[in-house]
Amino acid sequence: MSGLVGKLDPRRIQWGSTWNTFASRVLRTKPVESMLDSAMSGTGSHGTRLARVLSTVDLVSLGVGSCVGTGMYVVSGLVAKEMAGPGVIVSFIIAAVASILSGVCYAEFGVRVPKTTGSAYTYSYVTVGECVAFFIGWNLILEYLIGTAAGASALSSMADSLANHSISNFMISHIGTLNGLGKGEQSYPDLLALLIALLVTVIVALGVKNSVGFNNVLNVINLIVWVFMMIAGLFFVNGENWDEGRFLPFGWSGVMQGAATCFYAFIGFDIIATTGEEAKSPNTSIPYAITASLITCLTAYVSVSVILTLMVPYNEIDADAPLMEMFAVHGCMFAKYIVAVGSIAGLTVSLLGSLFPMPRVIYAMAGDGLLFKFLANVSSYTETPAVACVVSGFLAALLSLLVSLRDLIEMMSIGTLLAYTLVSLCVLLLRYQPEGDIHGFVNFLSEEQNNKRKEGVLAECEKDACSPTSEADEYGGPPTNTCGAKNLPSLGDNEMLIGKPDKNAYTASHPNYGTVDMTTGIEAEESESGLSRRLKKLIGPRYYTLRIRLGLPGKMDRPTPATGKTVTVCVLLLFISIFAFCSFIIFGASSIGEGRWWALLLLIFFIIFIALLVIIILQQPENPKRLPYMAPCVPFVPASAMLVNIYLMLKLSAITWIRFSIWCFVGKGLTR
Repeated sequence: MSGLVGKLDPRRIQWGSTWNTFASRVLRTKPVESMLDSAMSGTGSHGTRLARVLSTVDLVSLGVGSCVGTGMYVVSGLVAKEMAGPGVIVSFIIAAVASILSGVCYAEFGVRVPKTTGSAYTYSYVTVGECVAFFIGWNLILEYLIGTAAGASALSSMADSLANHSISNFMISHIGTLNGLGKGEQSYPDLLALLIALLVTVIVALGVKNSVGFNNVLNVINLIVWVFMMIAGLFFVNGENWDEGRFLPFGWSGVMQGAATCFYAFIGFDIIATTGEEAKSPNTSIPYAITASLITCLTAYVSVSVILTLMVPYNEIDADAPLMEMFAVHGCMFAKYIVAVGSIAGLTVSLLGSLFPMPRVIYAMAGDGLLFKFLANVSSYTETPAVACVVSGFLAALLSLLVSLRDLIEMMSIGTLLAYTLVSLCVLLLRYQPEGDIHGFVNFLSEEQNNKRKEGVLAECEKDACSPTSEADEYGGPPTNTCGAKNLPSLGDNEMLIGKPDKNAYTASHPNYGTVDMTTGIEAEESESGLSRRLKKLIGPRYYTLRIRLGLPGKMDRPTPATGKTVTVCVLLLFISIFAFCSFIIFGASSIGEGRWWALLLLIFFIIFIALLVIIILQQPENPKRLPYMAPCVPFVPASAMLVNIYLMLKLSAITWIRFSIWCFVGKGLTR
């Protein structure tokens, strides 16, 4: 006993080595180069190979199909009836803005880390480390698991509605009811949803080409039915359904609560990001597919919501099958059955789109050793992660059997919002890191180690510059910079850490390639963002004066480890501040509305502090590397995405957060 107490003595614990071990485990990142080398050699990032067969059209079809099905045929009616009324239109627009802000960040990551699977899981692994990556990956599995179960439950509800609720009545009378899985309401074990989920699992496991072909056919049917609904619905619209305060019956609070649930309807674009290892040209296909999917889905949702709320008063909408029943209310039964065909196609393709990426995230995590290794097995016949397909499909089927549709939708929203928030955070971090630290900037060296390394490199540079055989002598003139390079544009303070350049130093792999004119050393005009060029034309000569007064970096400034660390600290403080700010304006809304001095003072403090952090980030130099696609208006777009996503997360119900916490606790128990 005394020996045990002695071992636990704090004075005998080597705190430094213990912390370093913990930090290396939690913060270690996965180098992008290893994944790209695997892709170049014809294998995946885990030594296996998935079929590279998806075109841009296939990716757009996957994204649209996974969104439009359940979102259009179920979510629109649910939110209109119980949360926002006709204001569901505004809810969809707000959710779309949040999705677009996150979508551009996803698109940049899809280009920055191409030819990989795992979506936000992989992105966070190469950026902020293993601990956050597991947390994100585990919640992506939750998102797709619930999306699959919700799709199966929605299909079952639609079939029950077509059969005049005879299926549910049969289940309740012969099997019984379940109590307590939802919010206290009674539900029945949905065996039909179980069978639907298992059937779609078989389709996904048969191969990616078969799955996408089936998806494309269903999307064409869905498009035809959508056009029919827009035309036929115009004959039954009634403007009185929006009169006398009926447009916002639950106020703006209901609109925002509806937006948090509507966000579920825009999750398709992160499904696109999981296909990098199976896309033919991920560099161009992924950004284009994400943008096209979001625009298409927003158009579909707004148009359907307008027709629905003008045809039927919001309090009379059928929450289970709103688009079918809106024609039945007006006695147009043939239209109801045409919409039923579209519902079957739309909900099936939505279910397929949710199940399709889940095995790929599991495959990526298992290949990295964060889940059971057997889940990374790839079938040589179908070239898909077959074991992960079967396991994920079975779990989704079990969930659809036991849990109600509304609870599934809310649980899915919280996992999606969290993943989008952290992807936006990662983009903001990466933009301001020096090229050498881009894949491991969280593992900061101590000041002593940094100084020793710099001293060694500087000494080597001085030796080369003064050597009679250096390249400075070879060109017969005095060196124009500290390391003896021949009349090349200075790279700023970081130049001393580069070492001796050769004659062909400015190649496509050089960090300044494409940003610096080779003859003048002036940064190329094309490297400026569109926003910078427009501001320059608008302000004129005062543009440069304004930049100097705001402390913005110059064209030739490059990020250093010090500026990268400054941005990292500011981004973490920004995340905490936004979370506190959103919590305050949601839970302290009554105090703010009453004009209490302390509430207004705290509100002003949060706004000023968040603005100050954004300005400090803006004053740091960005990495000059140009990508085929980059998120615009950094740091404003990622910061806005974090603000909107965190606000929508906090608008979800308390029971949703409790279930989410339980899921995270279970995931922690599975880690080694």
